[in-house]
Amino acid sequence: MTKPDPDKLKGPGGLTLRQIHEQVKLSTARDQSERFQKKSAQTINLNRWQRFVHYVWDRNKGKS
Repeated sequence: MTKPDPDKLKGPGGLTLRQIHEQVKLSTARDQSERFQKKSAQTINLNRWQRFVHYVWDRNKGKS
């Protein structure tokens, strides 16, 4: 029994299996880059928050 040609098999939406595979690869790469960007933004926001907390903490320590 031979394997069917992925260029001839149609999947959901009328796309061939090869086209679906390419779309999945592209969306996976896009998701990974978005995840990296969000993680970088969270780190920057965390650093800002930490600086703010240290600023307020240091101001309040001087009043006691």
